Amino acid sequence: MHEYAVTRSIVKIVAAEAEKAGARKVTRIHLVIGDLSTIVDDSVRMYFPMIAAGTVAEEAELVFKRVKAEFYCKHCRRNFVKPAHGFECPVCGGLGTPTDVGKEFYVESIEIE
Repeated sequence: MHEYAVTRSIVKIVAAEAEKAGARKVTRIHLVIGDLSTIVDDSVRMYFPMIAAGTVAEEAELVFKRVKAEFYCKHCRRNFVKPAHGFECPVCGGLGTPTDVGKEFYVESIEIE
């Protein structure tokens, strides 16, 4: 349910930036979402039309760019992309710890008219 609040923030940020640029319409919103951010794309898509109604972003297309989670292996000192199951390093089998890669969530850019 936190996607509702997140989507409200997206619309607020986008509307403010569009206003600064003197735009009359936002046509596309590019979002970056890390796999560890817990944001569900489909939920944002579901809430967006309702929240953006009556704003400059009302008809904007949402474009999602997912960032794979990276972990760090203390044993072999390598970063690796988290496997589908577990947290083991694919090189040595050591237990990986999360890095900051994959926790992202931000508006990368907007396209306006």
